[in-house]
Amino acid sequence: MADEIMKMYPEDVMMYILTRIQVKSLLRLKCVSKTWCALINSSTFIHFHLNRTTTTKDELILFKRSFREGPDEYKSIMSFLFDVDEQIDHKAVFPDLVVPYLTTTSSCMFHRLLGPCNGLIVLTDSRFMVLFNPTTRNYRLLEADTYNCPFGFYQDNSGVGFGFDWIVNNYKIVSVSEIIGDPPFYDFHFRKWKVDVYDLITDSWRNVNNINQQMPKMHWYACSELYFKGAVHWIASDDAIFVVLCFDVCTEIFRSILMPDGCDYFDGKCYGIVILHDFLTLVCYPDPGNDIRPGKESTDVWLLKEYGINKSWVKKYYFTAHLIESPITIWRDHVLFLQTQSGVLISGDLHNQQVKEYDHLQGFPRSLRIAVYKESLTPIPKRSQLCQPTSNV
Repeated sequence: MADEIMKMYPEDVMMYILTRIQVKSLLRLKCVSKTWCALINSSTFIHFHLNRTTTTKDELILFKRSFREGPDEYKSIMSFLFDVDEQIDHKAVFPDLVVPYLTTTSSCMFHRLLGPCNGLIVLTDSRFMVLFNPTTRNYRLLEADTYNCPFGFYQDNSGVGFGFDWIVNNYKIVSVSEIIGDPPFYDFHFRKWKVDVYDLITDSWRNVNNINQQMPKMHWYACSELYFKGAVHWIASDDAIFVVLCFDVCTEIFRSILMPDGCDYFDGKCYGIVILHDFLTLVCYPDPGNDIRPGKESTDVWLLKEYGINKSWVKKYYFTAHLIESPITIWRDHVLFLQTQSGVLISGDLHNQQVKEYDHLQGFPRSLRIAVYKESLTPIPKRSQLCQPTSNV
C-alpha cells in the first residue's frame, strides 16, 4: 500500500509533501517500507528537507542546565522544548537527555553549545567534543586532539567554534589556544598562539600555521561565540579594546570587526553576540562582577547593519533586568534569553521591554545554555564512513 502511494506521485512531489511532516513522524515512516526508507535516507531528500521554507515559528529550543549532586559532582541535562502561544512550554518534544561525555565537575559552567550548523550542534567543554543532532538525538564523540605541550609550558584554551566549509562540503571545528611558559620557566615574552582545525571528513585534527601576529584574547562567556555568514565569531579583547574576532571556515583566515564607539573596557559592561533579524548583533549588559554604575543599568542591543562595516553599528533596543549573569541567545527575533546570577532563566522582550522569569527552568548558577534550532535530518557519519565527503547541504 505504501509503495502504491509512492507510485501515484512524482518523486519530487512526494519529497515536497514529506518535508511538511515532523521529523519524528518521518522516522516512523522509514519503517513502513524499504522504498520509503530509501527515499527519506537519501542525500537528495535530506538536502531538500534542510532547505525547505521555514520561519521563526519552526524554531525549537535545546536547553542545557546542570545540577549539583555532591561537593564537586554535577549532572548536566538537556531538555528539548517548544512553544505554545509565544511562551516556552515545559512539555518537552523529547524526554530529557543527560549530556554525554562532558565533564561532571564544577567546570560544567564552561560547557558550550556550538551551532547550530545545518541542524548539527557541537557540545564541548574544550577538552571533549560531541557532534549532536538534537532532532534525531544521534550523537558521536569526536576524535580528541593528541597534542602534548612541551615540558615547561602549558596550553591555555582560549576559544572554540563550529562551522561548515561549503567549498569542500566539510564540517570543521576550530580550536584556538595559547602556549605559555609554566613556572618556574614562566616568561611573559613567550606567548605563542596555536590554532587547530578538526575536519569531519578525515576525523582528525591539523595545525593551522598562518598566525604571524598577536591575536586578541577570546572570552569564554555563555554568549560569546557564534557561526554566521561562513565564519566563526568570538568576543575578544586586546588590552582595553574589545573586538569581534572572526575565523573564515573556508579560507581559515582571521579578521576583526570593531565594536561600536564607547564599547570598551571602561564602560562597565560585558558583551555577548547573537543573530537578530539576520544581522550580527552585540548585547551589552552590566558586568555581573562589579557594582552597577549609575546610568549603566540597561542591557543594550546593537545591530551591525552592514556586515563587516565597522561604522554601521546601530543601537536598536534596550531594557533593564536586575542581577543578570549573561545573555544566552535570541529566540523568534524578539525574545532575548538570559540567565540570572542565581541560575534562573529569564527573557527580555525587545518589542515592549517586558522581562519574564521561568521558575521551572533553572539550574546551577552560570550553567544555563540554549541553542535554538530547526528540525534537520543531517546525518552524523560513523567513523567507517568518514573516508567519503559529507552530503552536499
